[in-house]
Amino acid sequence: MNLLHGTTYVTEDEPCLGLYEMNLQSPGSRGFHRYQIIQVIRNDEVVEHRWDMGLAKKFKGKDQLRILGGAKVDGKIYIEETVGTLRDIANHLRRNPTFDKRELTQLNKIKES
Repeated sequence: MNLLHGTTYVTEDEPCLGLYEMNLQSPGSRGFHRYQIIQVIRNDEVVEHRWDMGLAKKFKGKDQLRILGGAKVDGKIYIEETVGTLRDIANHLRRNPTFDKRELTQLNKIKES
């Protein structure tokens, strides 16, 4: 198992391996919170920043996100995006879902009686 290094800050122009928004148990078991997890590269190491976005119930109906900004292939890291770009994408996806999941599963064709 690899140990990730943490950081207390990230900048908008940093190369970003990925941005994730996930509902996770908060420290001290204070309920589920939504966390924005950002992985950046510093000194050739993956470093992770976590930002507590508040109670998960505030995001009811909003999908959890996993947005890739690069890849790690055969030990080499390739980065295509920055923190700022991935944050913009996450904000857009939270406000404007890309598709209706009911349509995807064809639940929209079921008539309610």
